[in-house]
Amino acid sequence: MLKGKNIDFSYSKDKTFIKNLNIDIPKGKVTTILGPNGSGKSTLLSILSCFNKPQKGDIYLDDIKLNKLKYKEIAKHIACVHQHNSAPEDIDVETLVSYGRSPYKKNSKEDKRLIDFAIKATNLSEIRHKKVMDLSGGQRQRAFIAMSLAQNTEVLLLDEPTTYLDIYHQIEILEVVKKLNEEHNITIVMVLHDINQAIKYSHNIVIMKNGAIVNEGSPSKIINENIIKDVYQVEGFIGKDEDEIYFIPRKVC
Repeated sequence: MLKGKNIDFSYSKDKTFIKNLNIDIPKGKVTTILGPNGSGKSTLLSILSCFNKPQKGDIYLDDIKLNKLKYKEIAKHIACVHQHNSAPEDIDVETLVSYGRSPYKKNSKEDKRLIDFAIKATNLSEIRHKKVMDLSGGQRQRAFIAMSLAQNTEVLLLDEPTTYLDIYHQIEILEVVKKLNEEHNITIVMVLHDINQAIKYSHNIVIMKNGAIVNEGSPSKIINENIIKDVYQVEGFIGKDEDEIYFIPRKVC
């Protein structure tokens, strides 16, 4: 299980942004972090990935204290696709995906197997030799997810993986996330803005406000009109379609 214990984090000495935060991420599940802009969603994800290490507290993966490891060792346990990614534009998809094997410092049959697995799992087989510069937004995002998959980690973190994508490519990415979890038992933590997408594609939701977790649990248990009004300042209606709930916004408060 991935967890943070007694986490303090600040971007400056003057103010602590996250204070005494505790979080447990269910193993083998999809967890989505929700909250308004500036609530600390991406900051929390970067702390869980140890890209930003906490000033106080620790990040654990089972019994391993991740924040005490070197970055190359962390990359063997946890992979993260950040919101803004860059890569040489003249390389092809397969080369980009192969960068995921860099923490292991070897070129073996296992590397080739994992690169092939990552490309296939993200539905990139037909464009594996296409240049990165020629990819659509959805293809590019899947390529970066594939690079992270090639790291062969237990946990995959995704920071706003659907941002800047149209609805078709948003659902395409989320279906890949669902497939990776269901077929390969990868623990996934992602940051989303869309409440309904979080409900549909998550087993567990964490809601943040002002650098703190205000609620967490299964979508059906924690998503309601009151918490959305409190966190987002938006009034709306919670409906139900068979076993799934959904949110319809009405107006800002």
